[in-house]
Amino acid sequence: MEAKLKLYLETSVWNFYYVEDSPEKRAVTRHCFDSQLYQQFDLHISETVLEEIKKATAEKQTQLFQLIDRYQPTLLSSNAKVRELAKAYLDHQVLPMKSHYDAQHIAFATVYELEVILSWNLKHIANLHRQQRVQTINRLYGYTNPLQMITLLEVSHYE
Repeated sequence: MEAKLKLYLETSVWNFYYVEDSPEKRAVTRHCFDSQLYQQFDLHISETVLEEIKKATAEKQTQLFQLIDRYQPTLLSSNAKVRELAKAYLDHQVLPMKSHYDAQHIAFATVYELEVILSWNLKHIANLHRQQRVQTINRLYGYTNPLQMITLLEVSHYE
């Protein structure tokens, strides 16, 4: 049996399951979750995802935590390597300083050797230019596994 591809689901993926102002992305997100994502892939989140969710309203927190409970992704714990790499992304201006959560998401996926980050954050994560800059820093820090930073459209069979 072939090993499942390991995906990191950044906070925006969970948020778009319920988003009201982007019905197309919500439809793709729901389709992925409801039809294939958890069956075809090995899903992961981090403490950073939970931390960001805790900043939402109580109602939104409840929705998102129930969604996470339903799909049971593996929870990744922070460590010195994750913190060091996230800081490197900021120090080397791969991401703007205010994007420390985004840097943490990418660092988690890199340090834990996941293959893909799924995100609807086109500015800071699912972005070819950003992906190239991340790979440069990753190599500098000894991480050689390629990391794809993509949207759900690239893993979806949505039509």
